[in-house]
Amino acid sequence: MEKLRIGFLASHNGSNMQAIIDSIKRGELDAIPAVVISNNSNAFALERARREGIPAYHISSKQYPTEEELDKAILETLIKHNVNIVCLAGYMKKVGPKVLNYFKNRVLNIHPALLPKFGGKGMFGKFVHEAVLNAGEKESGCTVHLVDEIYDHGRILGQKIVPVYPDDTVETLAQRVLEQEHKLYPEVLQKIAKGEIVLD
Repeated sequence: MEKLRIGFLASHNGSNMQAIIDSIKRGELDAIPAVVISNNSNAFALERARREGIPAYHISSKQYPTEEELDKAILETLIKHNVNIVCLAGYMKKVGPKVLNYFKNRVLNIHPALLPKFGGKGMFGKFVHEAVLNAGEKESGCTVHLVDEIYDHGRILGQKIVPVYPDDTVETLAQRVLEQEHKLYPEVLQKIAKGEIVLD
């Protein structure tokens, strides 16, 4: 496979994006961070991109009022930067059909639970960890999966497990899971880069 050129979609902090960029800089991940797109003009992910010298764009429904126009603008930006794999890093919008179709089996997401448990619409951030704790689960973790038209539904590419302790809060569990997210996402991408995970 050609060298991975990653296009990031992020809405807020972009810590998983930073973990991937740091892995590239350390020589652990053979890839190029090609572009960062956010639907939030105040996203720290955009600031991270600027600090790293990566092209950064704010593309949202403010500029493109219809979903179709927004989808097209995001796709054109990814193509312009020769992206061949898309990584969602806390992107809070549903990816449009044009992007999903053009990058079929090339759009990845990381989810803060062990899918297929605790996935689906509305299951993001603290809501996931609350659901895990409320269910009395003994373990949680994170999942990297391919993105399709259904939330948290696509093929699972990798998982890491963390214990859930009796005295855990949403915050303590979230922190433990996030530490593993920062390891798992770059590891899965490197397996793709080396041909150990085949996406088609």
